[in-house]
Amino acid sequence: MGTRQELLSGPEVRKLEKLFQHGAGVPDQGWRIPLDHVFPRRGMKPNAKPRFKQLKDLYGVFYRYFFWWIKKKTGNKRPFIDALNPVQLQQIYGVPLGGLGCGSICRGWKGDFCRWALLPGIYSYDIKMANQFTVCVRRRGQTTYQQVLSTRHPSCLTEWNWSYSPSHAYYHALYPRAWTVYELPGQNITLTCRQVSPVLPHDYKDSSIPAAVFVWTAENHGKEEVDISLMFTFQNSIGAETDLSGGHWNEPFSVNEEGVDPISGILLHHQHKTMPCTIALGIPHKEGIRVTGSTSFNPAGSGKEIWRDLMYDGELGSPEAPTNKTVKGEALAGAVCASFKLPSGGKQDTEFVLAWDMPLIKFVGSCRTYKRWYTRWFGEDGTAAPKLAAYTVSHYPEWERTIEEWQRPILDNQSYPEWYRSALFNELYFMSDGGTIWLVAEDNDGHVENNLPPWLREKTPAHIMEYGRFGYMEGHEYRMYNTYDVHHYASFALAMLWPQLEFSIQYDYALTILEEDRSWQPELWHGGWMHRKTINSVPHDLGDPYDEPFVHVNAYVMHDTSDWRDLNLKFVLQVFRDYFVGRDKDFLAFMWPRAQSVMTKALTWDTDQDGMIDNSGAADQTYDAWIVTGASAYCGGLWLAALRCMVEIANILGKDEEEQHYLAVMQRAKTAYEQKLWNGEYYNYDCSGRSYSNSIMAGAGSGHWYIRACGLVPEDNEVMDSDREVLPLDHVASSLRKVYDFNVMQFHQGTMGAVNGMRPNGKKDVTSMQSEEVWTGITYALAASMIQEGMVDEGFQTAYGVYNMCYLQCGFAFQTPEAYLERDFFRSLGYMRPLAIWAMQWALEGRHRARVTSS
Repeated sequence: MGTRQELLSGPEVRKLEKLFQHGAGVPDQGWRIPLDHVFPRRGMKPNAKPRFKQLKDLYGVFYRYFFWWIKKKTGNKRPFIDALNPVQLQQIYGVPLGGLGCGSICRGWKGDFCRWALLPGIYSYDIKMANQFTVCVRRRGQTTYQQVLSTRHPSCLTEWNWSYSPSHAYYHALYPRAWTVYELPGQNITLTCRQVSPVLPHDYKDSSIPAAVFVWTAENHGKEEVDISLMFTFQNSIGAETDLSGGHWNEPFSVNEEGVDPISGILLHHQHKTMPCTIALGIPHKEGIRVTGSTSFNPAGSGKEIWRDLMYDGELGSPEAPTNKTVKGEALAGAVCASFKLPSGGKQDTEFVLAWDMPLIKFVGSCRTYKRWYTRWFGEDGTAAPKLAAYTVSHYPEWERTIEEWQRPILDNQSYPEWYRSALFNELYFMSDGGTIWLVAEDNDGHVENNLPPWLREKTPAHIMEYGRFGYMEGHEYRMYNTYDVHHYASFALAMLWPQLEFSIQYDYALTILEEDRSWQPELWHGGWMHRKTINSVPHDLGDPYDEPFVHVNAYVMHDTSDWRDLNLKFVLQVFRDYFVGRDKDFLAFMWPRAQSVMTKALTWDTDQDGMIDNSGAADQTYDAWIVTGASAYCGGLWLAALRCMVEIANILGKDEEEQHYLAVMQRAKTAYEQKLWNGEYYNYDCSGRSYSNSIMAGAGSGHWYIRACGLVPEDNEVMDSDREVLPLDHVASSLRKVYDFNVMQFHQGTMGAVNGMRPNGKKDVTSMQSEEVWTGITYALAASMIQEGMVDEGFQTAYGVYNMCYLQCGFAFQTPEAYLERDFFRSLGYMRPLAIWAMQWALEGRHRARVTSS
C-alpha cells in the first residue's frame, strides 16, 4: 500500500517508470513525484467553520479573540495564532536547506526557493524568481541549448528561457537529502541535482551549520563531446521586509586555506536592521571545472545582460570589485557558474554551496542579542560565510556517509512498508524548518539580573551551557516555542536522534516550575485575566518569537493553562522517558523536586478524593476545544502513568517513603479509573454522563503508551509486581482494537488516519470541532502504541492514512498540518506533533523492552 503510482492508469505508470529509470544515485526509498504531478485534492482550505451545534461553546471566545486580534494589529504586533489570516495551502514544498537552529530556506519540489525562515520564528512565502539553476549546452563552440530549470514563466526576467517541460523531470525526497532529475529534451543529457544538508544524528556541531550543497551530476548519452555550464543565480534577499530597504551589496570571495578545499564565489551582504546576514554562493575548484561569477544583475528587470553573457561563451564576466550599495526599492542579485567538458558517454560532478551567516539574532520584542550555536566554531562577527562555504564543501562527503550509515538499516528493512521508510525521515523536516533556534547559553544569559524572570537569575544548568538552548515552534502558524503538550508527542524524535537537546528543553522547563511571573495577561476562553506563570505549574510554552522566548513564557492566552490537567503529568512522563534514554541519575535528582511539586498540585484536581484527578468541565488539556468533565480516559490515563513513573523514580533515587506514597495513590486511582470509565470494551471519553461521554477517543491511551515505551509494562511471560501494574493489559488490547475498528477502519476504510472521536454507533463524534478532526501526530502516536502492544499491521495501517492524505492526496508534504477533516479542510500547516512518527520507530526497535531497575 502507499505506492506513488497507485492513483495512476497503466500508460501513466509506464511513463513514470521510464522517467524514474534516469538519474545518478537516486535511492529507491523516498517520496518521488514527477514535476507535472497534480494532487487529487486541490481545493483544501484552512480552518473549517464550526457546525451550528458547536457554536454554543465558541461564541464567547470568538468574540474576545476578535477584539484581542484587533488590538494586536493596531499595535503593529502579530497574534501568536492569526486565525483570521491562516496560511493557504500551496502544494509546492520540498526538503528544506540547512542544519538545526540556524534558520532555513525551503526548496520546493519544482525547484523554487519558496519558504523562508532565516529570521527566528518568522516565516515568509516569497518565491524569488531569480533564485534558479540554469543549464547552457555548447557544441563546437556554439550555444545550442540554454534553459532555466524551472517550470514557471514569470513576468520578470523575460529574456530568460523559462517553462522547462515538467514531464521530463522528477523530484525525490529523503530528508535531509533530495534529488531532482532533469532530462534535457533533444540533448541526450541527464542532469541530477543532489541536495545535502548537515542534519546528522547525535552530532552537536556540524548539525548546526547554516549551509547546504547541491551536487550536480551531468551525464552525456550522445555521440559527441559537449560543453556544459551550470549557473546558480540568487537574489540578495532573506525573505523579509528588508529585501528592498536598501544598503545591500555583493562582492566576490575566494578561500584557499589549508584544511579546506579551495572555493570561490559571490557574497551577498544583506543589511537587515537588527540581524545582518551574508549569503555565500560558492563553487569548489576542481580539475576540469572553470569557475566564474557575476556580482550584479537586476532580478526585477529582463535579465538580458547575464543571460547573454552566459550564452556568449558559457561563462560569466567575474568582476573583482564589490557592487555599490543598493538604494531603497532596488533589487540586486548575483550568480556563480561552473563550466566543464563532457565527452560522449561521460559523467561529471560539480558542487554548488549555499551558506548563510546570521550569527546574532534578536527576537522582535527583545532588546537582547543571542548567538546562534554554530558561532562557537565559526565566530560571531558576521564574516564567516566564506569559511562556512569552504567547510561545507570539504565536509559534505563525510556528512553523506553519516547519513547513509544512519538511514541504511531502516531503508533496507523489508518488514517496514515502503511509505513508512519515506515518511519516517521526511517528517524530520520540522527539526530544521520548525522556526528552530539553537542558541549559545551564558550564565543568566549575560543579562542584568532584575530584567530577567526568576528562573533565569539562577546559575544556568551545566547541561544547557554545554549543549545550548534549543527551541522549535508548535507550528509555522502557531508561533510558540517548545509547546509542551505537543512536544510530549514530538519529543521522541529528539530523544532518539539528539537526546542532549531534548535534555536541554527539559532543563529549561524545570527551571520555571518552582517560580512564578505574576504579570497579567488576558484569558480569552472564559474572559478575564490571568497571571503569566503560576508556581508549581509547567508552562504551556516557552514564548513567542514576536516577544522574547525563554524570558516571557506562556504566549498562549486562549486558556489559563496553569490548571490544564495534562501539562504537569506530561512533565513527569518525559522526565522518566529521558532518564530511560540517558540513564543519568544527576538529571533525575535535579528533576525530582520539580516532579514532586507538579504532582502535588495535580492531586488538588481530585475533587472527590478517590485518587483520580477530575477534569474541570472545560477544554483543559491538549484538545483545547473539546470539553471534558470529571474522570476522563485521556487525562486519567496520564495521571496513572505519571504516578507509575513517580513510583519508579523514587525507587531509583532511594526515596522509600515517597515510593510508598505514590504507590498508594496509584492503587486508589486505578480502582476509580476502572469503575468510572471501563465499559467492558473500552474506556469512555469521560464520566460526565453527557451524550458524548461514551465516545471512543483515538488518543485516550496516551498514558499507557508512554509507560510501555519506558519499560514499565511487563512483556509476555515477564513477572512484574502486580501492585505496580497500571491497567489490565486485556483492557488495553480491547480498547486499541475498538479504536482501530471504529476510529480508523470505519472512517474512510483506514485511508485517512484515526478520527479523534467516534460514537459507538459508528458515526463521528461531532460535538466538538476537534472531535471530528484527524490529528496527524495523534494518529502516529496511536500507531506506535499499537505496535508496542503487538498490533503491528494495525499500527502501520493506521499511520498509512496520514501518509496517504499528506503525501499522495493533498500535497501536505513538508508542511504536515496538525489536523484535517474528511471534508476539504485542514488546520495549522507545518506542525510539530507529526514528529511522533519516531515513536513508531522507537516501538519497532523494541526500545520499550529495556528495563531500568530490577523492579
